[in-house]
Amino acid sequence: MVIRAILIIFAVFTVPAVASVLEVTRPTTDFSSPERYENNPGGAATFRGSVTRNAFSQPSANLTFADRATFNIGNAVFRRVWVSAPASTQASDGLGPLFNARSCQRCHLKDGRGHPPEGNHPDDVAVSMLMRLSIPPQSDEDQALLASGVASVIPEPVYGGQLQDVAIQGHTIEGRIHTEWEEVPVALAGGEIVQLRRPTYSVTDLGYGDMHPDVMMSVRVAPPMIGLGLLEYIDEADILAHADPDDSDGDGISGRANYVWSVVNDELMLGRFGWKANQPTLLEQVSGAFSGDVGISTPVFPDGWGECTEAQTACRSAIQGDSPQYEDVEVPTELMDTLLFYSRHLAVPGRRDVDDPTVLEGKRLFYETGCIACHVPKFVTRRDESDPALSYQLIWPYTDMLLHDMGEGLADNRPDGLASGREWRTPPLWGIGLTETVSGHTYFLHDGRARSLTEAILWHGGEAQPMRDAFAAMTPEQRHAMITFLESL
Repeated sequence: MVIRAILIIFAVFTVPAVASVLEVTRPTTDFSSPERYENNPGGAATFRGSVTRNAFSQPSANLTFADRATFNIGNAVFRRVWVSAPASTQASDGLGPLFNARSCQRCHLKDGRGHPPEGNHPDDVAVSMLMRLSIPPQSDEDQALLASGVASVIPEPVYGGQLQDVAIQGHTIEGRIHTEWEEVPVALAGGEIVQLRRPTYSVTDLGYGDMHPDVMMSVRVAPPMIGLGLLEYIDEADILAHADPDDSDGDGISGRANYVWSVVNDELMLGRFGWKANQPTLLEQVSGAFSGDVGISTPVFPDGWGECTEAQTACRSAIQGDSPQYEDVEVPTELMDTLLFYSRHLAVPGRRDVDDPTVLEGKRLFYETGCIACHVPKFVTRRDESDPALSYQLIWPYTDMLLHDMGEGLADNRPDGLASGREWRTPPLWGIGLTETVSGHTYFLHDGRARSLTEAILWHGGEAQPMRDAFAAMTPEQRHAMITFLESL
């Protein structure tokens, strides 16, 4: 761990003495009472208002008045409904031609967590869930691209890197996600039986012919938007301090970093965002979503046809919404900057019930079971006065931002950069207890298969198998306490 001497400002408190990051972020061993500042998981940026459906849509509490105005403009861009070109509203046209959603808000409703459809088409549609596509390398050139890191995957040659299930008028959709569920009973200590549901995915209504015979499919739901700027402000050295790719300490946990190509910086960078940590910066994450999900061009990805491949000629020749007055893209730099500011400053809600005895007991079990080996409780963000609201904050995201082997049960068998088909980035847990309040459901994991936090834990395998087994062996009262702790986050 890189130790940096710092004077740390937490929320409205100032630590009276110089302390090291290592000392401040060391996991506690005292569960008799809450830790200092634990109720402010986003540091001074934490939203401390009443908990409503809008709990994930609040600005960082430490923004200036002027910055709040920028945040509100960014929110308008996030909610903007895009239309096909040409249109009378030139600032909002250019949708598709193939896409998954008409707006950012459509997938991240209330800035919260997406969910799988309740049924297959026509009973329901995959509004906030998408399917990634790729194939194994087919040539020496493909092998070289992957080895260099310039490409993380080789896209399916006709359908590209993402299945798009909506199209503008006059164009054909690529296909629809089809899910079959299998119920799997799991016995827990104390006589409890939990039914897990195992999904099998396929694609129906293919619009452009058969897919490659070796196509690899991976389904993902939209993650919550809160705290993204704070995660981007964690120093790279502090993330890598938790990496142990060869499990040199023998604890069974071997977190690995994903290094991915940054289009903006023209170099390999630490992957931070996405279910496989396959995006290095928030700018590229947001720009990639505009391109792939909405079919909208940006300065980072200026192609107006979005994800359309060379085989989809009608899509590539469709009218686009770019114009010289908007930098020949559909979302110019000024608009992207406001959206990026909004995405960086969606506040993490404050903790609830941190001093409740059941919550404290659940916290003890979570820590002592070893869950914090991946779900690292605390970091201090780097000192960077270009954005004071995010700089030098003690935060409690409960993630190490690294890749971990989660076992065969959760494997998608689709490599992405350095991430294997069994590895996933540890998702942050802050705000997880407000999922039902904000999003109206309790679906968890990368594809929403878990219908409760209990199911989510029981799906853990691989490096997390011992923690999963310890949870299953707890008394019902202990499991209740651990879930109650998670619901307080």
